[in-house]
Amino acid sequence: MVEFAQIAKEIQEKLQLTFSFYIENSLPIDQPVCDKQFEGVTDDGTYTFFRFLYNNVGYVGAIKGATQTEKNYATILPAYIESFAEKESDLSKSEQLKRILLGESSSASIHRYCTKYSVKSAACFVLAISTEKLLQETLSVIEQYSGNSLDAVVKMDEKNCVLVKFLSEEERESVSVIDYAEFLSQSIQEELGILVKIGVGGRVKELKDVAHSYAQAASALRYADVFESKGNIHSYREFMLVKMIEEVPESRLAEFLYQLCDENASEIFEDEDMLGTAEEFLQSSLNISETSRNLYMHRNTLLYRLDKIEKATGLNIRQFSDAVSFRVLTILYKLLGK
Repeated sequence: MVEFAQIAKEIQEKLQLTFSFYIENSLPIDQPVCDKQFEGVTDDGTYTFFRFLYNNVGYVGAIKGATQTEKNYATILPAYIESFAEKESDLSKSEQLKRILLGESSSASIHRYCTKYSVKSAACFVLAISTEKLLQETLSVIEQYSGNSLDAVVKMDEKNCVLVKFLSEEERESVSVIDYAEFLSQSIQEELGILVKIGVGGRVKELKDVAHSYAQAASALRYADVFESKGNIHSYREFMLVKMIEEVPESRLAEFLYQLCDENASEIFEDEDMLGTAEEFLQSSLNISETSRNLYMHRNTLLYRLDKIEKATGLNIRQFSDAVSFRVLTILYKLLGK
């Protein structure tokens, strides 16, 4: 039943129906069940029931309502549902993998893909690659350097593509995901003379879980853009704090921001130079000398700016605890679009 959930959702959205289903001869709970034997279409006064096959498995569908309209839908839906399986078989390898990455494929579809393309229970991870130009050429370079015959490259849109990198038994222990992303980035730069941004997803044991790795990689790119992070390789691990905070309701975030911010804090968070200085200081492990070198800024100028941040926010970011609080405030401002 889980295999069919995505298709059922699409049916509800496209046809504006309240639609549920269960395998024949089962007794599911918390959903309408037909308590009589029937052929074709029937109803109980509240729901219209119909039988259909999907991947050679018999199901009973239930549509809320028992008017002629629902009965008409129940008559045509079996053929409509069967068309999904037919359309899926017509997709190219790349199109099928794209659906898997986006979480739009059922477990049965993923199993068929793995069988058709000899992808067994191999561990893999996702690199989400973003480029402003030469996407087609970038795809060619990635394919050239992918290495493993199972590796697959998918174009997601006009600026983004994905590499699904499979790992052999030996590579599971020896390959660093970040190192591989840096190697790929350098290869693209040497071949095409362009810089790409790469989001790195975590390793998963099988292809059926690859949508999770893709979501991590895509989120890393999105967060890197929102927070203007330095560098061109970004792991989802960098943004764990952001992810945790983002899942808090916006009303609560606004409340936290109000409680934590002094009245004059906005002048810091709205000043790109001050924020850039603070960001470099945090990324330089609160080291004054290193920050000065990286910013080509005189030490006294840096100290002046750190003092100004403390006066405006009440946070001395030279101290670790205040630096953490400042990071949280920065995230809140960014997420709330302040």
